[in-house]
Amino acid sequence: MNKNVLIISASGRKGGNSDLLCDQFAKGAREAGHNVEKIRLAEKNIGYCTGCYACQKLHKCCQKDDANELVEKMLSADVIVLATPVYFYSMNAQLKALIDRTVSRWDDFGRFGGTEFWHIITAADENREMMDATLAGLRGFMRDCMEGSVERGVIYGTGAYEKGAVVKLPVYQEAYELGKTA
Repeated sequence: MNKNVLIISASGRKGGNSDLLCDQFAKGAREAGHNVEKIRLAEKNIGYCTGCYACQKLHKCCQKDDANELVEKMLSADVIVLATPVYFYSMNAQLKALIDRTVSRWDDFGRFGGTEFWHIITAADENREMMDATLAGLRGFMRDCMEGSVERGVIYGTGAYEKGAVVKLPVYQEAYELGKTA
């Protein structure tokens, strides 16, 4: 069965470690016959949520940026990959801003039932425990806000600091192989 796979790369660096793992996952998913779209948040204009709650009446955010389009893509995906480098024990600001902006479609979150999630997390540190807060934030969004969604897996790109370092690590091939199982 062909699935619509949406990969959201929050890497600030094109060709950065989490971005490269996204590319590998996408390659595997395409080879498995899935429709894949990768979005780099660094190339999008996404403001932070102002908490105005106009979206509760409009069913979309009143800000004129790229967030509404991305939330719609999330709502129509069968598989969502959220990828972020770890900055000070958390996901980076680009991904957090998008997650916060999904509040505009809170009433539609029931549509995520059965949506499969993958998480790609990269960090210079080799200790996975330092990624716990990042993973807790991603899981809280997925499990608590998107009832019925399913976590398929976590891809840890540990020990990857310099841009492109991840290509020398076993996780590079692992991301490709897991993409084939999407």
